[in-house]
Amino acid sequence: MSNANAPISVTRLLGLNLTPGKLRGLQRISNDNGTLTMVATDQNSSMISMIRDSLKKKGQEREPTFEEIVEAKIILAEALGQRASGVLVDGYYGVWNSVASFNIGRNVGILVRVEQSGGGKNKVGAPLGAFEPGFSVAKIKGIGADAVKLLAQFEPTEPGSAEHQFEFIQQVYEDCQKHDILMLLETVAFPFNGEKKDSKSFLDRKAETVIESARQLSRYCDIYKAEFPGHLGKDSEGQLQKNLKDLDAASERPWVLLSAGVDFPDYKQQVVMAMDAGASGILGGRAFWKEYFLQDGEEARRKFANKEGLERVAQIDEIVKSKGKPWFNRYGLTMADLHRVRVAEGWHFRYMGCNKAVSGSKAGAPGEVY
Repeated sequence: MSNANAPISVTRLLGLNLTPGKLRGLQRISNDNGTLTMVATDQNSSMISMIRDSLKKKGQEREPTFEEIVEAKIILAEALGQRASGVLVDGYYGVWNSVASFNIGRNVGILVRVEQSGGGKNKVGAPLGAFEPGFSVAKIKGIGADAVKLLAQFEPTEPGSAEHQFEFIQQVYEDCQKHDILMLLETVAFPFNGEKKDSKSFLDRKAETVIESARQLSRYCDIYKAEFPGHLGKDSEGQLQKNLKDLDAASERPWVLLSAGVDFPDYKQQVVMAMDAGASGILGGRAFWKEYFLQDGEEARRKFANKEGLERVAQIDEIVKSKGKPWFNRYGLTMADLHRVRVAEGWHFRYMGCNKAVSGSKAGAPGEVY
């Protein structure tokens, strides 16, 4: 009979691709029980559009300034991060400003977006992802972030875009392996070839696209971020539950639910259903804060962020912590198992591909300082 208190070799983690940097990233962005409550403020295009609309209502026909965008991101990250295990920020406006101003708490993980907002499209209007200009996985690792986030819109039935996106995902995944940093992959369905977001053809295939994307792509990340696979109020509850179970089975990694800008009551309902199906948490954005830009004046905006916005995150956090599946359970592990993991002497020579000691070096005798 095996000894339940015996050490577990770190090879159990390495076989799951849980290397030191990736494991530390998971610890940093997770709640204490291994679930994930993460807030996104990296949506540059959406935020700029919302600020532009708010300025227009004041009679100002202009683009928002760099400083206005920065302040919005700082205020939201600071307020909503109070109940979040991690905050997703962009590189251009968000990360350095949030860190330098101490507006993201020291116990809150930081994820940084690596993809360009918007980006190119092919001849049928399908997206072709690219790196954020001036950013890379190496730079995100260098600034001390806990994880890299990649959004790659994906549609298996549009091969031109799908193959481009697949290669892009693999490149980012390999870069994250090289620099030993956690990777979160987000895939989103999209209309193409003349479709609109409310086109029947797009809506009819969306749930299957969400599930099939997870089946094809979730192995190329450490945390997978998925859309809700269906439509509240249109699909039956039984169909939605089946779709979520299919998504859970298709994902090879712990997965979290995005918000896609739906109204908060709908998102809360989606979160409950997703946690029941096996999700490990959430990474939501606009459902928490989109009304922020409708408030009149900075004081009112701050009040919204620190009251209603924070309360929304707190409600979701309670659901995630009580009903979510800890990320390590996804791998058949418990916290008790993790506490028993031990690493063999000389591990640092093997780490990151260095599988032998540097010439003239030695491990040293027990008790020696070396």
